[in-house]
Amino acid sequence: MLLIGSPRHGDRAAAALGSRLAARFEDAAMHTPVDVTERALKVAAEHDVDGVVAIGGGSATGLAKAIALHTGLPQLIVPTTYAGSELTSVLGQTADGRKTTQRAAKVRPEAVLYDVELTLTLPVSVSAASGLNALAHAVEATYAPDATPMTDLFAAEAKRVIMSALPRVAANPSDVDARTDLLRGAWLAGTCLDAATMGLHHQLCHHLGGKFGLPHAETHAVLLPYVMAHQGLDDAAEVFDLAASLPIPHSLAELGLTEADIEGEPDLLRQALHGTRPATRPSLKALTKQVVDSFAGAPDRVRVLLSELVETLHGYAIRTDLTQAEWEYAIGFLTRAGHITTETRQEFILLSDTLGLSSVVDVLTNSRTPDTTPSAVLGPFYVDGPPETPQGTDLAAGLPGTPLPVDIRVVDTDDEPVAAAVVDVWQSNEDGFYDVQLPEVDGPVLRARFRTDADGRLRFRTIVPSAYPIPADGPVGQMLDVVGRHPYRAPHVHFMIAKPGYRTLITQLFVAGGEYLDSDTVFGVKDGLIVDFTGGLDFTFRISGSSA
Repeated sequence: MLLIGSPRHGDRAAAALGSRLAARFEDAAMHTPVDVTERALKVAAEHDVDGVVAIGGGSATGLAKAIALHTGLPQLIVPTTYAGSELTSVLGQTADGRKTTQRAAKVRPEAVLYDVELTLTLPVSVSAASGLNALAHAVEATYAPDATPMTDLFAAEAKRVIMSALPRVAANPSDVDARTDLLRGAWLAGTCLDAATMGLHHQLCHHLGGKFGLPHAETHAVLLPYVMAHQGLDDAAEVFDLAASLPIPHSLAELGLTEADIEGEPDLLRQALHGTRPATRPSLKALTKQVVDSFAGAPDRVRVLLSELVETLHGYAIRTDLTQAEWEYAIGFLTRAGHITTETRQEFILLSDTLGLSSVVDVLTNSRTPDTTPSAVLGPFYVDGPPETPQGTDLAAGLPGTPLPVDIRVVDTDDEPVAAAVVDVWQSNEDGFYDVQLPEVDGPVLRARFRTDADGRLRFRTIVPSAYPIPADGPVGQMLDVVGRHPYRAPHVHFMIAKPGYRTLITQLFVAGGEYLDSDTVFGVKDGLIVDFTGGLDFTFRISGSSA
C-alpha cells in the first residue's frame, strides 16, 4: 500500500499497516497541484502498490483521489478534519494557477474510516475553518439545481448539527460528543456534496484558491455567509455571526488579497474582502414560484415545459451571479440572431446546433427507435418543399466536383422495402456552400425530393460533399470565435425520409476519412453514419413504424 499523510498521523498508520506498507508520500498539498500528483504517481509505480491509504485532511484525500483517477487503485481514507471530500466523486486539481474540478466514479474512495480521537488534537482554528467548509457543502446543496428531497433532508440536518457543534468544539476542543457531532455533520454534508451540483460558492473558492493559492478551508469559511446572503438565504446573518465568534480569518484581506486582486470579480467579493456584514437581498425562490404558479392553467405538457424553463433560467442567473450588463448582452445576442435570420438562414438553429442542444434532442428522439438508422440534426439549410425530381437525376446540374453515383434503399425494421417513401436530399457543393448561400444560382441545386420505387430503392447522381464552415458572420460565429472553436462541419449529405405510417427519419451520411469527423462543430457525427463514398454511395436506411 502507498501511505499518504504527514508524520503526525502517518507514523501511527504506518505501524498499523506493517508489512502491507510499500511506500510513503508526505508532500500532499492544498488544491492538489498536478506536479505533486505526478511525483506521487512515480512513487506508486516504482513500488508497484496495489492500493492507497490516506490519513489527514482534504489535501491527503485529494491526492489519493488524483492517484486513483490515473491508476484506478482502491482507496482507504482516514479523515482527520471535516473536509468531506472523502465521500465524493469530485476531484479538484490545480495547474498554472487555475483550479479545475471533475467528477469520476473511480475517484470516489472505496472505504472511509472515521475515528473521532484523531480530531481531538486538531487546533480550534483549523477545526472551525474545516467545520465551516463542511457547512458550505450542506448550504450549497440547498440551492443546487439537482437538489432532491434526500439532499434537502441531509443538508438541513448537517446544518443543524454543524452549527450546534462548532461553538462547543471552540469552547472545549476535547469535548468528544461535540467532535463526534461535528464529524457526523461533515459526513452528512459530504454526502450532499456528492449528490448535488456545486454552484457559485465552490466556483468562487476554487477560482480564488487556484489563482492566489489561498488556504482551502479558510477561503470557504470567509466566503460562506456572503454567498448565502447573495443567494437570499435567510440564515446568512446567523452564519456570519457564528464565523465571527470563531478564531479564524474573517475577511479575504486577512488571507492576503487586496483591492487590485478582486478587480473585475463579483461584487460580493468586495464585501468579503473587508469582512463587513454581508448585505442581504430578498429570496428569489418566491419570485420563481410566482412565475411557475402562473402556468397552472396551461395544458399539462406546456406547463411542464415552461415551469422547467423558468426554474432552469432563474437558477442559471443565480448560480452564475448574472449581471445586468451580461443580461443585456444576451438579449442583444438573441436580437442579432433574429435580425440575421431569413427564410434561407436560421441563426437560431445554428445556435442550438453549436451548443449541442440539437444533438441532445436528436439523441432523445432516436433513442426511442434503436433498431433504425441513427438520426442526425436537421441543420439550418433545409428548405421545405424542394422540387420533386425523377430518379436518375444529376443533382449537381453541371457544378464542378467529384462525381458520386448514389444507390440507396429504404426498408423497415423487418428489412421489407418501403415503397413510395418521400426522400428529401440536400448538400453543399465542393466549395462548402449550399444553393441558398449562392445568389447567382438560379433555382435549387444539390437539393431535391425523390420517391423510392417498389423495391424501396432510389438512384441519383451528385458530387462528393466537402467540409464547410457554418455561417460565421453572425452572433453564433462570434461566439465560436470568442471560445476558440472552429466553425467547420464534417462533409456530409442530408436525408429526410418520410411516409405516412412511419416515423420520419432526419439524418446525414458522412464521408469516411473526411475532415472534422472528430470535431464537427455541431456535434452531429455518429459512427453509424460514417460511410465509404469511394466509387459511389451505397447505403440502406432502416425506418420504423410511427408507433415504434
